[in-house]
Amino acid sequence: HKNSVGAAPPGIAAINAQGVTIHSLFQLPFGTYLPKEPAADGDHYNQQYNTPRSVVRNLNMTAAKRKVLIDMELLIIDEVSMLRADLLDAIDMMLRYVRKINTSFGGVQLLFIGDLHQLPPVVKSNEWNLLAQFYKSAYFFDALALQQDPPIYIELEKIYRQADDEFIHLLNNLRNNQVSAQDIALLDNY
Repeated sequence: HKNSVGAAPPGIAAINAQGVTIHSLFQLPFGTYLPKEPAADGDHYNQQYNTPRSVVRNLNMTAAKRKVLIDMELLIIDEVSMLRADLLDAIDMMLRYVRKINTSFGGVQLLFIGDLHQLPPVVKSNEWNLLAQFYKSAYFFDALALQQDPPIYIELEKIYRQADDEFIHLLNNLRNNQVSAQDIALLDNY
């Protein structure tokens, strides 16, 4: 039994998980988060971005919200396929700052839940121009915070939401990009 908090990148997923959005929980501004100032010769002068310094400088967190973050032992992030690498690094920075513990995520354990074959993180091309200086991809697993302490991946294999074997086979073919003519015909019948 751990003191846990549930969150998700998009609002509807946060509601469905009976949690809050990541931006709300950590009082993060919207937009691109960079772990440090971009290179001086980069094309970033016309773009808005946040850094650890700017996030902390503009932080307006209530005592109750700080207490939630300080008391938290487990952070559950749902719909992780949509979580951007920079947002995960912003979470790491905020937990270290608020909890005053300079270890990964301020000592909080993280549980990522989601299907990486589903919706990808949303990144505009001008945002990627900035993020590419720091990240291999926009996906959460390329966050700098996970490079030293990578997560353990567990893939669930039993399907609970569907019982029709033919439909399950169709869904697996779709998610693996191996759709056959028979699958398309089956989809046309649904």
